[in-house]
Amino acid sequence: MAEIDLSWTEKYRPSKLTEVIGQDAIVEKLKAFVKIKSFPSMIFAGPAGVGKTTSAIAMAKELYGTSINEAFLELNASDSRGIEVVRGKVKEFARTIPLSSGLVKIVFLDEADALTPEAQHALRRTMEKYSATTRFILGANYSSKIIDPIQSRCVVLRFKPLKEEEMKAYIKRVAASESLDIDEKAVEALLYVCEGDLRRLTNILQSAAVTEKKITEASIYEIAARARPKEVIAMLRCAISGDFEKARTELNTLTLVHGMSGEDVLVQCYREAVSMDLDDKKKLRLISQIGDCNYRIVEGANDRIQLEAMLAKLALLGEKA
Repeated sequence: MAEIDLSWTEKYRPSKLTEVIGQDAIVEKLKAFVKIKSFPSMIFAGPAGVGKTTSAIAMAKELYGTSINEAFLELNASDSRGIEVVRGKVKEFARTIPLSSGLVKIVFLDEADALTPEAQHALRRTMEKYSATTRFILGANYSSKIIDPIQSRCVVLRFKPLKEEEMKAYIKRVAASESLDIDEKAVEALLYVCEGDLRRLTNILQSAAVTEKKITEASIYEIAARARPKEVIAMLRCAISGDFEKARTELNTLTLVHGMSGEDVLVQCYREAVSMDLDDKKKLRLISQIGDCNYRIVEGANDRIQLEAMLAKLALLGEKA
C-alpha cells in the first residue's frame, strides 16, 4: 500500500501570527508581546485543533527568526508524563543562557494537562527558578487539570472552536489551491464532523483527496467514520415511538456499516437529541438515558449491550407515554 503524502499540509501551516485563523483577540495580544519583546508565561487552553500549538510556534518564529532552534524548545507532555521530562530536558534547556541578545527563551509544553501532579510541582519550581531567562507556554485542552500554583504564574489565554464562516473560507482556500471539487453538502458534512477542529478538517480533506478530486458528502462521512444526522435521528425516533426492532436495525447500520464505537454513537445521539422536535419531558428522558449509557460504557461495560439497553428503555418509555 502506497504511503500517503502529507507534505502538502505544510503550506497551510501558518508561520506568522497574522496567518492564524479564528483567534483574533489572542493573536493581537501575542503580536503586542512580540512587538515589545517581553511576555509572561502563558497557558493556551482550549479544544483540539483550534491553533494553540500553531500560535506558540508562529510567535517563536517571529521572535527568534533563524535562531528559533536555539531559543525554543517544544515538547509533547503526553509522550513523557513523568517527573523525568521536567528534571531532564526542560531543566537543562531552561538553565542555559539565551543566545539571542535581550530575549528570553521559550519552553512550549503541549498537552501539559497530561503531566502527572508530581511533574507539575517540579515544573512549578523550575518556572520559579529560571524566570529570568525562560518563559513557559503550556498547551492544555483542560486548564483545570493544571495545578493552581502554575496557573497563578501564567496568563491563561482561552482558544475557542472556529466559526463556520472561518472554516468555510479555509475549505475554499484549500479547494482552490489543490484543484478539488467539493460540493455544498460535503462542506456541510465537514463542518458537522469537525466541530471547529481545523486539524481534523485538514486530515479528512487530505484522506478524501487521495482517491479522487471530487469530494462528496458520502466520502466525508465514510472517512470520518460518522453517520449522517438523519440516520441517528431515525434510530432515536424509532426507539421513542416504541419500535425497538427498527431502532436495533438502525443501530446495526451505525456500528457495523459505519464502524462507529459506542461512545461515537452516543456523542452523535446527544448532538441530535438537543435539536430534535420533541416535547420537553421526552427530550429530558432521552438525554438522561444517553448520559447513563455513556457512564456505563466509560466505566468499561459492553458497548453493544448498553446501547441496546438504552434503546429498550426509550422504547418502554415511548409505550408508556
